[in-house]
Amino acid sequence: MIYITRKASFNAAHKLARTDWDDEKNAEVYGKCANPNWHGHNYWLYVTVKGEINPETGFLVDLKWLKDVMNNYVVDLVDHKNLNLDVDFMKGQLASTENLAIAIWNQLLAPIAESGTILHSVKLYETENNYVEYFG
Repeated sequence: MIYITRKASFNAAHKLARTDWDDEKNAEVYGKCANPNWHGHNYWLYVTVKGEINPETGFLVDLKWLKDVMNNYVVDLVDHKNLNLDVDFMKGQLASTENLAIAIWNQLLAPIAESGTILHSVKLYETENNYVEYFG
């Protein structure tokens, strides 16, 4: 089994706030991330797939294909968007990096599986110091 990773980036705004809490409670729990006027991040997304190398091509997957899947199912849908308001696959969820990583996994799982490759992990950097990694 071999693993290969593709990286992409996108910029998005969000706010951490529960609708069933008042502004004071949201500020207490989420701090600056509950800013009523939103805030943004320059995200870095790493998608790792695994499987066996195709003996004909020498590839696990064509990385151009993986780039296209990542763009079509994630990056094009979130880049320069408000995660809370504009992204259908985040509707009804708190727009934390943890929830976003899981939602990205769910977006990518089927198209990657259709290729005969296995989605291994989604790693999402919110800042240079903070990231989450999800293994399904």
